[in-house]
Amino acid sequence: MAVDKNMNVLIVDDYKTMLRIMRNLLKQLDFNNVMEASDGAEALNLLRQEKFGLVISDWNMEPMTGIQLLREVRGDENLKHVPFIMITAESKSENVIAAKEAGVSNYIVKPFNAETLKSKMESVLGEF
Repeated sequence: MAVDKNMNVLIVDDYKTMLRIMRNLLKQLDFNNVMEASDGAEALNLLRQEKFGLVISDWNMEPMTGIQLLREVRGDENLKHVPFIMITAESKSENVIAAKEAGVSNYIVKPFNAETLKSKMESVLGEF
């Protein structure tokens, strides 16, 4: 099944520059319906109001971290199916394990480029 590039993608990061970088990378991949949230709580509100085909979230945010957001999403009957990619500057194996246990779909370590993002997205969504 072809990936719907018109689907809504939610990017979550408390760092404005990172949101801009992710939006630009997604645009390079022809994903233009991108919404932003600056923390996990804001993201959760958006997820409960709109339909998203993918969440790409930073791990390290205040007051709600990416892993807390992931646990909330996976614990919500209406949201638990949404593919979730976690981004972090930490490549510690305990973080990867914690994210996998919480139900993350995939994991990206910063810094990354459009190719890395595309391959991680394809592993979650299918080729596009």
